[in-house]
Amino acid sequence: QVQLVESGGGLVQPGGSLRLSCATSGSVFAIWTSGWYRQAPGKQRELVARISIDGTTDYIDSVKGRFSIFTNGVKDTLYLQMTGLKSEDTAVYYCSIGTGRPGRYWGQGTQVTVSS
Repeated sequence: QVQLVESGGGLVQPGGSLRLSCATSGSVFAIWTSGWYRQAPGKQRELVARISIDGTTDYIDSVKGRFSIFTNGVKDTLYLQMTGLKSEDTAVYYCSIGTGRPGRYWGQGTQVTVSS
């Protein structure tokens, strides 16, 4: 069993920045495809950003140029750097890992609220 623990969410004004972290024990992110999902009230969970074992990243169009997914050097922490935040980014954010695509193991989620 893999435990993923997110942190870094909070309340931020439009245009602000947040960095989400997802920590685990061991170099988990070196051997699993990893990603950040989000789920807004009344909406389906969506994959926002993904990073493959080889470091390849991809993003949904609405966050390209504003969000960045990366890991630390020992690959035991996954990050999501979010800039230029908008109200529509408000959601619970989850980190996840899987084989080929995230979705097998999940963190508990962290709330991000963008509001003035």
